[in-house]
Amino acid sequence: MFVLKIGYRTVKTAIGTAGAIALAQSLRLENFASAGIITLLCIQVTKKKSLQTARARFVAGLVGLLFSFFFFEGLRYHPLSIGLLLLFFIPTTVALKVTEGIATSAVIILHVYMAKAMTWSLVYNEVMLMIIGIGIALLVNMYMPSVEKDLKEYQRIVEDLFRIIFKEIVHYLRTNESLWDGKEIALASDTLKRAKALALQNIENHFLRNEDYYYRYFRMRERQFEIIERMLPLISSMTYTVEQRNMIADFIDELSDAIHPGNTADRFIRQLEEMKKQFQQMPLPKTREEFEERAALLHFVKEMEQYLIIKSQL
Repeated sequence: MFVLKIGYRTVKTAIGTAGAIALAQSLRLENFASAGIITLLCIQVTKKKSLQTARARFVAGLVGLLFSFFFFEGLRYHPLSIGLLLLFFIPTTVALKVTEGIATSAVIILHVYMAKAMTWSLVYNEVMLMIIGIGIALLVNMYMPSVEKDLKEYQRIVEDLFRIIFKEIVHYLRTNESLWDGKEIALASDTLKRAKALALQNIENHFLRNEDYYYRYFRMRERQFEIIERMLPLISSMTYTVEQRNMIADFIDELSDAIHPGNTADRFIRQLEEMKKQFQQMPLPKTREEFEERAALLHFVKEMEQYLIIKSQL
């Protein structure tokens, strides 16, 4: 069954477009419907992006008016003049870094072309259409729904996935057996990408904020996840049981129960240092297999240390 879903951006676009047309029409501007088109083109997903787009479209629109004067009045009002104008206009917008305004400018340029004469009243009309269209878009774009609830949910999901992965590591270290399909690895990777993108969007909806706790948090988890991905092949290569495996398993088990936004990393770093000292005081390996196993475990401990340092830096 077809279900119609209407998002907040769609609602803003509808309200803004209607409002821009109504205002332009009430001011008796020519081609008043174009104000709605400009508004529709200017609605963006973030406040910062909205401001950047507004600037680009207004500057490009003014440049379009200037080019219209030189090419249409200087040459003639002919389709070839439009092609020649665009041949120079588009590279100019690229040089000015306002390419987002090409579509808006095309509307303005075609208005001048259809008028067959460029007058001050026409320039006023087109500038007002841009001001109304861009202004209404900025106004409706000032409302952005809070995404903090979604970010907290992503945070919970990531921590749950990390916890499951660590529990699987603990199980393998203790039993040398695993029926785990590893689906949490793919889920964690995908969740982190989506969470970081949403956190970045949240930053761009705050004009005075260049960095956000949630963005730093998910970037931290992303770096930790890279370490987890390196550790898993190392763990799976271990087949020889030594005493140190159970010690590390107990440590990981305790760590997995303490995965949360708070900073517990310093405590676990100290525990890890104590465990490393205990390893140094234990008898040297007697066989090659034991030596290789303990070497792999030491490598694993160093990776865990980096994992915890990353968290402590948050």
